[in-house]
Amino acid sequence: MSKEMFNPYYGLFEYSAVLLMDAEKRIRLLQFVTGTSRVPMNGFAELYGSNGPQRFTIELWGTRDKLPRAHTCFNRLDLPPYESFEELREKLHIAIENAQGFEID
Repeated sequence: MSKEMFNPYYGLFEYSAVLLMDAEKRIRLLQFVTGTSRVPMNGFAELYGSNGPQRFTIELWGTRDKLPRAHTCFNRLDLPPYESFEELREKLHIAIENAQGFEID
């Protein structure tokens, strides 16, 4: 990643975007990233992925024109380097509202 893409306030953007979500959107975000709509009884420390305990992580990835993507097996959210809080909030909303899982018949 080039230094031009790095925004020192990006972590604050992510945190603020989640804090400003209502409870239903937070549940959808959790479902989008982890595949479950519930936090484990003993908190995020007990989140499991495909290889056992797996922390919830956020990775910088892609370009601004991309939507956020999730890897539910790894409890990971990939966020492009959006330039503003408003852009992050809008694209995250689009991603979680339009996400579709997969089902095995």
